[in-house]
Amino acid sequence: MLNSTMSDGGVNDSDDVVYHCDEMFDFETISGAIFILILIFSLTGNILLLCVLVINKNLKNVTNLFILNLAISDLVFTVTLPFWAVYYLHHWVFGDFACKFVTAAYIVGLYSSVILLTAMTVDRFITVVLQNWPRSHKRRQRCAAGACAAAWVISMAASVSDAIKVKVETHWNNLFTCEGPSDGSDVNLGYYLQVSLLFFLPFAIIVFCYSAILKTVLQTSNRKRLRTVVAVFCIVTAFFICWGPYHIVLVVQSVYKPIGCYAMERLYTAYSICHILAFSHCCMNPLLYMLSQRSRRHLLQLLHCKNARRNNRERTNGQSTSVIQNAAFIAQNSAVMLELPSK
Repeated sequence: MLNSTMSDGGVNDSDDVVYHCDEMFDFETISGAIFILILIFSLTGNILLLCVLVINKNLKNVTNLFILNLAISDLVFTVTLPFWAVYYLHHWVFGDFACKFVTAAYIVGLYSSVILLTAMTVDRFITVVLQNWPRSHKRRQRCAAGACAAAWVISMAASVSDAIKVKVETHWNNLFTCEGPSDGSDVNLGYYLQVSLLFFLPFAIIVFCYSAILKTVLQTSNRKRLRTVVAVFCIVTAFFICWGPYHIVLVVQSVYKPIGCYAMERLYTAYSICHILAFSHCCMNPLLYMLSQRSRRHLLQLLHCKNARRNNRERTNGQSTSVIQNAAFIAQNSAVMLELPSK
């Protein structure tokens, strides 16, 4: 149903028309349920990935250092999922401080991933393309550690302004929302600047670097280097496949005002699907990392060690029980022999 009304009670097609659309598909309940599933997969996958990296991997390796920080970034983002799930299934019930904290954690998890992926791509570009670049292993490690620290500092600084702006608002039906201001040229300018510097600019850098990397790798026969480049490329591609459509829809929403319920529903459907796709990224990196045969072997070794320790405990307990039973049997036989009358 489409109702178009103006403040004076007349009907018009001007910019002041307000549309009241009924029977729009409820994506919020679906989003909340899917966020709970993403939470479970992300916690399991990223914690296992951290264990594999810390126990079996050499963290002096630059790529492993970046992947370790990416796993931490995904876990920071994952912390926000229970709040968003409750928000979409019900409404915001956590208060103003939690609203600001969850928004800050969301921004930190998102933008730290972007910066880390960009730094990892630039590292691959220097290693593969700029082969004559004066580089030592220690200098490369220091640069990687500095890039990781910069990623966290920049993402935290970017989260401050958003955390300050958001607040809990009460609506006419006594429901609470956690939202930031959506009107004003200053708000739009700040949003465009932040998204341009922390999303689209890194995307352009990554496209440039990988164009040069792929051109160089295809001209060589170094299979080990090719495997590393492909692994990093898959991780970077997964990020922009998940988050790219969501940011594009946000930009479209800021410049395009739909007219009519059908146009509003299409934009709302596109936003909801892209939103779910973007939030699902936090459980992608462990899956992509486990595509490596060596990583799968390390994970199986980790799980096997746990099973082996449990089996050893069970075997030890079984052996102890057997020893006790044998001792009791011997003692019982000895007692019987002592009680037999002598001839």
